[in-house]
Amino acid sequence: MSDVNITFVVEFFFLGFSDLPDLQEFLFVIFFIIYLSILIGNSLIIVITKVEPSLQTPMYFFLGNFSFLEICYTSVTLPKILTDLWTQKRTISFLGCAIQLFFILILGVTECFLLSVMAYDRYVAICKPLYYTLIMNRKMCVWLVIGSWILGIPILIGLTYQIFSLSFCSSNKLEHIFCDIPPLLKLACGDISLEVYSIYVDAGIFGMFPFFFIFGSYVKIIATILKLPSAKGRSKAFLTCSSHLIVVTLYFVSAFVSYLMPKSSHSSATEIVFSLFYTILTPMFNPLIYSLRNKDFILAMRKLLPKCIGLVST
Repeated sequence: MSDVNITFVVEFFFLGFSDLPDLQEFLFVIFFIIYLSILIGNSLIIVITKVEPSLQTPMYFFLGNFSFLEICYTSVTLPKILTDLWTQKRTISFLGCAIQLFFILILGVTECFLLSVMAYDRYVAICKPLYYTLIMNRKMCVWLVIGSWILGIPILIGLTYQIFSLSFCSSNKLEHIFCDIPPLLKLACGDISLEVYSIYVDAGIFGMFPFFFIFGSYVKIIATILKLPSAKGRSKAFLTCSSHLIVVTLYFVSAFVSYLMPKSSHSSATEIVFSLFYTILTPMFNPLIYSLRNKDFILAMRKLLPKCIGLVST
């Protein structure tokens, strides 16, 4: 142990993009456009699902909450990334890193649960249509959303404390663009098997369980759809689920690769790319996926946008 240089870390330094000094301004513009599109696109979904009477259904209630979550999720990382690209400092305090990681974890878990809730909504709508309004009443929808937001908080507070209670060896340089578990564990000293075990347990509870719940729901949904007598009915049912399936695939595949794949199998650059997918690119694609593949939403936009333009022009 005397050969190990253990230091008390007061701040971390992000190495991500530091090897691209000539592209800092370009990356700033790209990330600024992405953040702006996320804010505008998801805010538009929230507003339309709130004010359009035809969209006052459980499915759009969950979609509005999901869009709000996406804004929160990206706001934990993107403003800091933009600041680092602009100032070239790339540092974050020890406490700031802990807070950022906690919100990344809790919002990521909330996203898993909300995607599960949306899958359950589609399951009830397609597999039990006669009981849909009875099961998915307003009170049930509100409690499902509240549960999605708060269910993981106690455990994730413990996991965050566990990670930041570790001793860090000599370097405070994170091979990433924001505070995340894999790059933090690379700097830890000594035996971290307990922390790794905790991560896998939490990933199973908050990641794999929602994933298998969604998978099981869609097995039943697809089986029910295939039994529908008309091709038009089958096509309409598949269309109502396709947007959700695309978002689920993008989010879970990139998150699982980033967290559960052996670290020796991919580089830090690959890790950053997959992290960008589930924290930034999925929220950016969310409005496009849901709006362009949803006729009701397109009709609502066509109805409301001229009114908004008229208000602005006056």
